[in-house]
Amino acid sequence: MIWKFFKEYRLWYSLYAIMSALYFLMFYLYRLPLSYFINSLILNLTLLILVTIWQYHKFKQKLNILHHFIYVEELKELRSPSERSYQDLIAKLKDKESEESFAAKAEMEEWQSLIKMWSHQMKVPISALSLMAQTDHLESNEVQQQLMKLQNYLDSLLTYMKFSQNKDDFRFEEVSVSSLIREIIKKYRITFLAKNLSVTIQGDWLLKTDKKWLSFALSQVLDNAIKYSKNNGSIDILITDSSITVADKGIGILDEDLPRLFEEGFTGYNGHKHQKATGLGLYMTKKILENLNLTIEISSQIDKGTDVIISKTTKDNDDKP
Repeated sequence: MIWKFFKEYRLWYSLYAIMSALYFLMFYLYRLPLSYFINSLILNLTLLILVTIWQYHKFKQKLNILHHFIYVEELKELRSPSERSYQDLIAKLKDKESEESFAAKAEMEEWQSLIKMWSHQMKVPISALSLMAQTDHLESNEVQQQLMKLQNYLDSLLTYMKFSQNKDDFRFEEVSVSSLIREIIKKYRITFLAKNLSVTIQGDWLLKTDKKWLSFALSQVLDNAIKYSKNNGSIDILITDSSITVADKGIGILDEDLPRLFEEGFTGYNGHKHQKATGLGLYMTKKILENLNLTIEISSQIDKGTDVIISKTTKDNDDKP
C-alpha cells in the first residue's frame, strides 16, 4: 500500500527533492548561512510528513472504496474533479453493461422460446412417422411428405441462425426466376400431389440476384401458399420482367393480420388455428428480399385467396435541378 502511495505521488516528492537541492545550491553559491536553510528544510519536512500522513490516509480509504464498491453511489465520498469524472465514466460503463446483459438475457429467452416452438412443430411429423411405423402403414408419399416437413423446419432453423448472425454471403448472378420456381415446385411435388393442387407458371424474369437466398424467400412464399390452400385448389404464378406474383385460392388472411405479417414471431389467426407457423418465415423473407433490392407485398381476402407480389425496389435517386 505504501509503495502504491509513493508511486501515485512520486512526481510531487521528486519535485520537492529537486527544489530543496536547488535552494541548497543557491545558499552554497551565495555563501549564505546554511543554518537558515537547515531550519527551513526541517520545518518543510515536518509539514511534508504531516501532509503525507493525512494524504496517505485518504489514499488508503480511496483504494478500499474502489476495491469493494458495488454501486456507484458508494463512490460519492470521492470528491475531487478527476474522481467525479471517473464516477461518471464508471456509471456509464455499468449502465452499458446492464443494457448488454439485459439484451443478452432477452436474446437467450427468445432463442429458448424459438427452440421450444420449433421442437413442438417437429413433433408433429415425427409423431406421424412413428404412428405409421407402429401400424405398418408406411406409404411412400406420406413418409416423403413428413420427411420434407422435417427438412423444411431444419432448413428454416439453420437459415434463421445464419440470418440472425448477420452473415452477408450474397453472391449475385443472373438467375432465371421461372427455372428457379420450377426447381422449388419440384421439391414440393409430394405436397402438391397430397393436396391435389395444380400450379401454373407464366412468363420469366432474368434477374441478377443471389440464387440461394432468393430460392429460400420464394420457398417460404410457396410453402405458405401450399399450407393454406384448400384441397383440389390451384396456385397461379405470374412472372414479368419486374415482378413475381404468387396467387392462391386458399383460406385467406384476416384484414387485421395483414399489417403485421412481416413482424418477427407474428403468426396471426391462421398460424394459431392450424398450428403451422413459426412467425419467422415471412419476417426473414422480407429482410432477405430487402438485401436483394426487392420488395414484397401481400393482399388477401378471407375464403378467396392471397396474392403475394415480389418486385424491384423503386429508387428515386435522380437528382433534380
